[in-house]
Amino acid sequence: MKRPNGFTLVEMLIALSIFGMLTAAGVALLGVTARTQETSDRLLAELGEIQRTGALLNADLAQATPRLYRDREGRPQRAFTGGRGDEPGLMVFVRRGWDAGDGGGLKRVGYRLREGRLERLSFSRVDGGGAPVTVTMLDGVRSLRLRYRDDEGEWRERWDPSEPNAMPEAVELVVASERQGTLRQLFLVGTGQR
Repeated sequence: MKRPNGFTLVEMLIALSIFGMLTAAGVALLGVTARTQETSDRLLAELGEIQRTGALLNADLAQATPRLYRDREGRPQRAFTGGRGDEPGLMVFVRRGWDAGDGGGLKRVGYRLREGRLERLSFSRVDGGGAPVTVTMLDGVRSLRLRYRDDEGEWRERWDPSEPNAMPEAVELVVASERQGTLRQLFLVGTGQR
């Protein structure tokens, strides 16, 4: 007897079962790949946030200059003011150079901690008041600590020397954040151009 061309029901069921298992494995692999990509994108964004913060702080502090400025009431202020990190205002100083779209020259900048965010303040004028342009640098900051190295190599918790135009040699920033953990960075101030 001649066998007809085609598959038997048992062969079709086996083929469908194998195809179903391969499809299920493919869907599971696709799900894992999508979750891995999401995690990778999130971690790269967090790393980019850290790198941008470090680069901007490095640029600002490297261009810091010992120039006194006046507050909105016209009172002279120190060239560089720095706190420990446990108060909202962290640092304020004048820097050389320019920001994008700025004509150049001098710029007063500051850093503050506000509602778990490290923010950079850029003032339109070196002297006087005016609302600063605020940019969030890091989000989810639990705590922050600053220290300042003086010209004798000692680390200070605050920068408030008796000489108003004195500048620290370096700044240490230690940030504890929800996402990145504890991060310690060191920055030179003024790059020795005093």
